[in-house]
Amino acid sequence: MKITLRQLSYFAALADVRSFGSAAARCNISQSALSQQIKELEGNLDVQLVERMPRDLQLTRAGEDVLARALPILAQAEDLEQAARLRDGLTGDLKLGIIPTVAPYVLPDLLRALRAAEPGLDIRVREAQTERLLDGVLSGHLDAAVMALPVKDKRLTAHLICSDRFVLAGPADRIASLQGQTDRLRPKQIDPEQLLLLDEGHCLADQALDVCGLADRRQIDLGASSLSTLCGLVSEGFGLTLLPELAVKSEGLAPNLSLARFADPEPARKLALVRRTSSLDAAWVDELRTHLTAACDAQTGYARSFLAPASGAP
Repeated sequence: MKITLRQLSYFAALADVRSFGSAAARCNISQSALSQQIKELEGNLDVQLVERMPRDLQLTRAGEDVLARALPILAQAEDLEQAARLRDGLTGDLKLGIIPTVAPYVLPDLLRALRAAEPGLDIRVREAQTERLLDGVLSGHLDAAVMALPVKDKRLTAHLICSDRFVLAGPADRIASLQGQTDRLRPKQIDPEQLLLLDEGHCLADQALDVCGLADRRQIDLGASSLSTLCGLVSEGFGLTLLPELAVKSEGLAPNLSLARFADPEPARKLALVRRTSSLDAAWVDELRTHLTAACDAQTGYARSFLAPASGAP
């Protein structure tokens, strides 16, 4: 019996979650069926791929080698399927990933626009942190993902969506105090002990550290799982945070919360639509990027009308 793509996909799922039960659920088959397929793959290759333990499993050295070879094969197979699904633009199925600091602010406008423009499109959205989305795109589980630049993997191509500036959020008295110290507010004026960030793993937290010239989180003892939680804490006097313009309309109007622009050039993150470079037909990307840019512009435009950019900034 020859090796099949199905066997390789089941093995890749098992290697990712390291659990027969979880891998079977992901693949929508029974645990016994998945186990049988893995055994057949091992038989076809005449090697042991996994070490089965009571509560865990590990890949053997041969398993690691097979996985490294299987992933590009599965991605290429997905590219063939994707080219067929999206050959006429945004029709059929679209599997899109998006980071949590963008999803709640952009998805409502994006999905509304896609529903109006492409009524036959079946879109499935996965919200996850950057590392998981990159894995999803590379493995073929996602057609593309929205995330912050940079993306350094040459197997991926990034299409710029927008520039999302940061504003300073905090209690009115602290914001006024900082603004009173200088006529040109700079991120490095923020006391690290006052800076609240998202939990580890959120790229926005790393960007905030970089913007403020901080090397790590050791001085910062409080994190949150969402920008909404951060703004709630900050509005109650627990510190300061950096808020992207995309979130100003939804999060920036909390009671007792004050916002301030930084001096030009304002710190910002660049958001992009990321796909596999090997995608055979990327014509649908421009259409999707156009809708994404419009959805982002609606939010950043509100932020810039609500809180005017610093003098000299566009």
